[in-house]
Order: sequence, then structure tokens, then C-alpha cells
Amino acid sequence: MTKAIKLLTALPAPQRQHLMTLAREVSFPEDARIFEAGGRADRFWVIRSGAVSLDQDVNSPQRVTVASLGAGDLLGWSWLFPPYEWDFGAEAFSPVRAYEFEASTVLAACEEDPPLGLTLMRGVAEILAYRLEMTRGRLMEQYAIHRGGVL
Repeated sequence: MTKAIKLLTALPAPQRQHLMTLAREVSFPEDARIFEAGGRADRFWVIRSGAVSLDQDVNSPQRVTVASLGAGDLLGWSWLFPPYEWDFGAEAFSPVRAYEFEASTVLAACEEDPPLGLTLMRGVAEILAYRLEMTRGRLMEQYAIHRGGVL
């Protein structure tokens, strides 16, 4: 299994520096809802400190945690894909500090600076591929548990 990709460290220095000029620092208290599934996805974050859980509603009011994110992790990718709505919900599991990026500003910068756009999209694609691989592994484990340990 490959190692988790951290967006900012995956970008070459010039593109990382350009992207960071678009960031603003934000914080979320423990238990704060950062976004809800189905809400408008118009920004994303890179977590500086703390932990965030991604969750999915199974039946109201029960939510199931599908991933836990920490320092260096990308939070949010739905801003890249129509219909620009969050696929999951996110909640601060502890106090969180993060860099926040407005999607429209980042997308405009990517249009103006194609190397930034290319490296950013590659970085996000690698993160998505890694998370898909991790989710697949978890699903296989759950399947094995329910099948009595036989894959």
C-alpha cells in the first residue's frame, strides 16, 4: 500500500508558494461541523493541526465515520467536480487549525498558472487514489468479518 500523500509537500516549492498566497488561516473548535453532505462545496482546507472526521449519514441522526484526517491532510475535493456539493460531512474531532482556500480563487490561479493547475490536480488525484485504496481495504476487512473471516 502506498503512503498517504500530503498536498502541500507534494507540490514543488514554486507552486506551493503560489498556492499559499491564496490561503487564509482558520480554526474550528472541537465538535464543530465544518460542512454537511449535500452542501455547497466552494472551498477546501489543508489541516495544520487537530483531527477531522469525515462522515456519512446512514439514517438520521446516525453518522458513520468513513475517514479520519490530521495534520497535512487535504479536507474537501468536491469543489473540483460538478455539482460542487459535499459528498460527506466533516466534523472537528479536536480543535483544528487549517489553511482555507476559496475554490474560485484557486481555480482562477490554476488557469493563469498552468504548472500550478497541473501539479495541484495531480496532487489531489493522488490523494483521491490513496483514499480510495484505503476505503477498499476497510470494506474488504468488513466483508471478511461478516463472512466469518473468509475473503
